[in-house]
Amino acid sequence: MQELVHVFMLVVVMGTGDSRRVQPNPLYFYDINTCQYFAKAVPRQYGNYSYSSYVDPRDRITAYCKPVYMKDGPHIYK
Repeated sequence: MQELVHVFMLVVVMGTGDSRRVQPNPLYFYDINTCQYFAKAVPRQYGNYSYSSYVDPRDRITAYCKPVYMKDGPHIYK
């Protein structure tokens, strides 16, 4: 039987308003710092949001880490 552990799930949301959708297949991390590294890096792939009016609202990305309690396994990144 697998042990239950607290981990951090990287949630990626694309779009705003009616086009907002949570991406399937989230990533899981043991360490919040690693999760936050990716949460910070993923939205930056489209450039500087100080010019957000230039980015199509359907392409805007938000990412954050959510603590979850789940079965331990090889699908959780160290």
